[in-house]
Amino acid sequence: MTHEHHPGPRSSRVPRLPRLSRRRLLGTIGAAGAAIGATGGAVGTAVTRDTPVALSTVGSTAVPFHGKHQPGITVAPQACGHLIAFDLAPGADRKAAAALLRRWTGTAERLAAGRTTTDDTGIALDAGPSSLTVTFGFGRTFFDRTGLEKQRPASLDPLPDFSSDALDADRSNGDLWVRIGADDALVAFHALRALQKDAADTARVRWQMNGFNRSSGATAEPMTTRNLMGQVDGTRNPRPEDEDFDERIFVPDGGGAKDPAWMAGGSYAVVRRIRMLLDDWDGLSVGDQEQVIGRRKSDGSPLTGGSETTLPDLEARDADGRPVIAANAHARVAAPETNGGAAMLRRPFSFHDGYDEKGAPDAGLLFICWQADPLRGFVPVQRKLDRGDALSAFIRHEASGLYAVPGGCAPGEYVGQRLLEG
Repeated sequence: MTHEHHPGPRSSRVPRLPRLSRRRLLGTIGAAGAAIGATGGAVGTAVTRDTPVALSTVGSTAVPFHGKHQPGITVAPQACGHLIAFDLAPGADRKAAAALLRRWTGTAERLAAGRTTTDDTGIALDAGPSSLTVTFGFGRTFFDRTGLEKQRPASLDPLPDFSSDALDADRSNGDLWVRIGADDALVAFHALRALQKDAADTARVRWQMNGFNRSSGATAEPMTTRNLMGQVDGTRNPRPEDEDFDERIFVPDGGGAKDPAWMAGGSYAVVRRIRMLLDDWDGLSVGDQEQVIGRRKSDGSPLTGGSETTLPDLEARDADGRPVIAANAHARVAAPETNGGAAMLRRPFSFHDGYDEKGAPDAGLLFICWQADPLRGFVPVQRKLDRGDALSAFIRHEASGLYAVPGGCAPGEYVGQRLLEG
């Protein structure tokens, strides 16, 4: 509440206050500001400062950059993310690409450890590493532009067309792809800015997308994240403790039958910008939404009962003899059991890029999935979804990319060195 002040002669009914020293005045203002801030008043935020605290576990956590696999693949969902694709500039050759990957590797290594870059902007100067991960991949066209066509993996053959696709070519593919994830927005943007500056005249931004997930600690206990439809998303992800996890997600040592040796320890990333038609979705009752998905919205459990991790009983029937989980329910159509065991590790971000001309939210999922072979992971599942998934009426695939993500590097090496110097 504000009080109107009328200028004019001082009224004799208003008592004169005693003169305050500067120290006493500042102390009084600080106490009053704290009290107002406690009640949610705007004045409190104007006259008080945050109390310094020790670096939290969110900020201090670091993900090792070096290793057999690149970071950012098996890491738990991160609060903030950026995806960015580059095309090599005209005249940039294999040597220039190698120099760029060397610069990028050095920058990513320093930032992942919480250190500053050579030409640091100061954006995240006060923060710790915040679980920052940076992952690099090569698109199909990279090999043509660097004279490395013979080293291009067969798994990078273009994805098939799907009837539900409405792809924007300008926001798809690219010679180089970078995934950035962190548990702090400024740390993630700092990495994005640093890598874009490192590209200099060697590579130009083709497209860039921003995403987010629920922040660590936002729930009473750790749980699977939700997407913008309110659905628990990622329940049946492969887990590192699974006996066949590495076989499904990573290219074997030596490269295997389909992959060149430089891809050992690597993986293939399929990236899809999936617009969610949220106004249409929100118009459904919760019961109808659950029929579309085949799971309870409250906890992600299958409609056939149990908890989130209970396997759906795809044979269960209701009293009228109808499948409890409908024939076109997303959980049934996407289940590994109905796709020859096809599986992929999903690590998406949600996105919201404002509103379209009709006032509908331009929002949805930046879908990222990892697999040793996209023809055995993403492709068969997406073909099945394309033919008869009830969820398809409420989503639209608007951009797509497929990238070969090489294995990790040791200290002193750079990502992709076995390809570029092999």
